[in-house]
Amino acid sequence: MLGYKYNTEIEAINAQKSCNTFYGIPKSKNDVTQNWCSYEFSETDNFWYIVYDESLEPILGKPIEFDIAINE
Repeated sequence: MLGYKYNTEIEAINAQKSCNTFYGIPKSKNDVTQNWCSYEFSETDNFWYIVYDESLEPILGKPIEFDIAINE
C-alpha cells in the first residue's frame, strides 16, 4: 500500500487536521464534508495509516510503501 504510516493515533489525527486546515475543511458545522482524508487502524499491525492520494502530498510529503495484514 502507498500512504502515510503513524505509530500513534494522535499523529494520525494531527496529519488529518493539517490536511483539513490546508483545504479549509469543514467550511461550516453543517457541511457534509468534515475531513479531507481519513485514517484507519490496522489492529494486526498495530499502526494507523492514511491511504495515499496526490492531494495529500503538498501537506504530508512523499508517501511510503508498506504492507498491512487483512483479516477475512
